[in-house]
Parts: sequence; structure tokens; C-alpha cells
Amino acid sequence: MTTPAPLPSFKSRVVPVIALSDANQAVPLARALLAGGIDVIEITLRHPCALDAIKAVAAEVPEMTLGAGTLLQAADVDKVMRAGARFGLSPGHTPALLDAVLQAGLPFVPGVMTPGEVMAARDRGFKLLKLFPAAQAGGQKMLQALASPFSDVRFCPTGGVSEDNFTALLAERNVALVGGSWLAPLADIEAGRWGLITSLAQRATDKLASIAPARAS
Repeated sequence: MTTPAPLPSFKSRVVPVIALSDANQAVPLARALLAGGIDVIEITLRHPCALDAIKAVAAEVPEMTLGAGTLLQAADVDKVMRAGARFGLSPGHTPALLDAVLQAGLPFVPGVMTPGEVMAARDRGFKLLKLFPAAQAGGQKMLQALASPFSDVRFCPTGGVSEDNFTALLAERNVALVGGSWLAPLADIEAGRWGLITSLAQRATDKLASIAPARAS
């Protein structure tokens, strides 16, 4: 069985989840997040400009650990790798998508919502999984319930994660990372309020300093 490629190294345990409407927003946004101590980003494939946004960050902000989100089908894997993404994430997973990821060697975080989906991804060798949508799946209580039967699996809850609850989620022993959009509100991106986004990132970075470090196995 092909072993999944490990994620690239980065410091932040908070992954901003970004849906851009204009590729020109990508570089100043990445720089604003870096200025606040966030060195990882997930640019989702939710808008036609997403691949151009990924290309721009890869070319102009190489110190940002660049992820591509919302990979839904096998064809997305080659597209994001050609654009410069260093890892990928998905709200779920299919056999075809996992086959493509493993064949291409793209570091990948498959999405799960149920124990059966955790088992299926784990059987393919994935030990870091995206719990999505986390709030609807049960949030912190769901993570606690999954901890015992899947002691070797770590999670990145996304969906309903906010400034108010991300530290509590990260305190769970099976949570390696969290993903959220609160660090870069769409209205602030579209208005170019990069200083405000840097402030939000710095506030999250300061809170992260009080949590014991943990990473995926």
C-alpha cells in the first residue's frame, strides 16, 4: 500500500480557510497573515480564480505554506499541484480522490464526519483527518468520542470553528490543527483591510502560545 506523503512543516496550528473572489487579493492576504504569525493558508477551490490565487501566492510568498482546499475529484489533484499548492484538503473523500492523491504524492487531509469514514481513510494510511462540518458533527464532544477508538488518528476540525472556541478544540488530545475563516473575513478581504487581518492573526497567534504543542502522528 502506498504511504501518504507527510504534510510540509509549518508552525501555526490554525489554518485560515479562504474563499477568494479575486486572485489579486491572494498575495496581500498571505502577507497580512504572515505578519500576524500565521504561516499556513488553505485557498479553497470555490471560485474560478482559485488556481490563479494559488499560483500567485506560490510565486510571490514562498514562505507561506500553501494548501489547496475543497478538492472534490481526482482531476483537482493535478491542477492544484501544477498551481503550486504544497498540500491539499477536502471536505470528504472518495476512493478515486485518495487514489489520485497517493499516486501523485500530494500531502493530503481527507474529510470525515462519521466513524465509518474515519475507518475508511485510516485504512488507506491517513492519520490526519479533517472533521467537517465540525459543529454539525458534534464539535468538541464528537472529538472526545472519537479519541478512544481511534487513538492513533488526529483531526483538523473545520466548520463552526471561531475565535471563541478554537483554543478549546486545540486542547483536545486528538486535535492537531483547526481550520477557520474568522481570521480573514470576506468583507475585510474585499475592502483590503490587511492591517485588521494581521491583528486577527496576531491575536490567534498569541492565544496559541498558551496551548501545549501537538501535531499529527
